[in-house]
Amino acid sequence: MRARRSLVAVSVAALAALSLAACGRSAPDVAAYVGDTRYSVDRVDAIYEDAQRQYADAVRTQAPQTPSPEELRSPVTRQDVLNLLVALDLGKRVAADKGLQVTDEVAPEQLQQQLRMPATTEYTKLWGEWVDLSATLQQSLPPADLSDESLMAVYRAIEKTGAIQPGLSVAEVRQAFGEAGFVRSATALSNALQEQAEKSDVRVNPRFGVTGVPSLVNTGQSLVFYSLPYVDQDGPVTDISTPEAPAGDSPAPGAA
Repeated sequence: MRARRSLVAVSVAALAALSLAACGRSAPDVAAYVGDTRYSVDRVDAIYEDAQRQYADAVRTQAPQTPSPEELRSPVTRQDVLNLLVALDLGKRVAADKGLQVTDEVAPEQLQQQLRMPATTEYTKLWGEWVDLSATLQQSLPPADLSDESLMAVYRAIEKTGAIQPGLSVAEVRQAFGEAGFVRSATALSNALQEQAEKSDVRVNPRFGVTGVPSLVNTGQSLVFYSLPYVDQDGPVTDISTPEAPAGDSPAPGAA
């Protein structure tokens, strides 16, 4: 039986997506390259479609009356799936470089209720793996300096989920976040992942949006899942972005 621990705050930054066109790595059936590893569009689709199918089945089982098509559709997107795959790959590379051992402690069953996704989906299993990995990495990295810019980047990312009061000032956010330890950890982990992304020459198919590392924070009452734009100690990075898709290419369905 797995050991269990309380879920700690896991709030990590996003990695800016790079064009697949560089270095000849532009196969249209590849969603992302991380080093020599390829993540196919088919794999992203399979994880996404499995999540949607099992989510709809769960809603039908629990609904007192026939649910609408909108109610049968999870907010999970193909972009969310790709975010998990890329973050896990990069995080494992960082852990290997540091000689860290990741303990398998968080089970999918611990996440399914607040993730609103059955534990049997690969999507939820990937989340469980990511929570373990990102927590281990954060514990190994010294906290980064806290700037107003990085603090507000985290706040705005959480604000988009509706889980925090909108329109707060920097002073109000500092008061709400207290010591803001999770923001410091997020920035430190962000820097480590970005460095690894550059080392591994990450390339993402422009059919997808800017790749964000999956993030969550434990408020004490619930878990908030969100995606944080890439942040360093000086704030969100804005000069690295995904080039527009070639003419005739449309965004992947469900991509955010």
